[in-house]
Amino acid sequence: MTAQATIRKVKRSFTLTPESLAFVHETRKRRRIGSDSEALDLLLKDLMLEARRREIDAAFTAYYDAAPDEDLREQREWAEGTSGNMFAGIRE
Repeated sequence: MTAQATIRKVKRSFTLTPESLAFVHETRKRRRIGSDSEALDLLLKDLMLEARRREIDAAFTAYYDAAPDEDLREQREWAEGTSGNMFAGIRE
């Protein structure tokens, strides 16, 4: 039993195209997942994570597109000044 199986779930019924069903089944086999339902759930979670990453990327882009040149210059100078010293004094 995977960690995925221990989460409370809601039973639903969906109609899928044969191509979608084949994709879910292949994903199940490739990832060695216990059921098509779990495979579909993991595929949806992957999509949700990707959507969140795009939102974060868009927020960064919006910030840097709107940031004053002075702020960007200060950030660039800080980054250049710390790049060689960022891990100085930290033991491996």
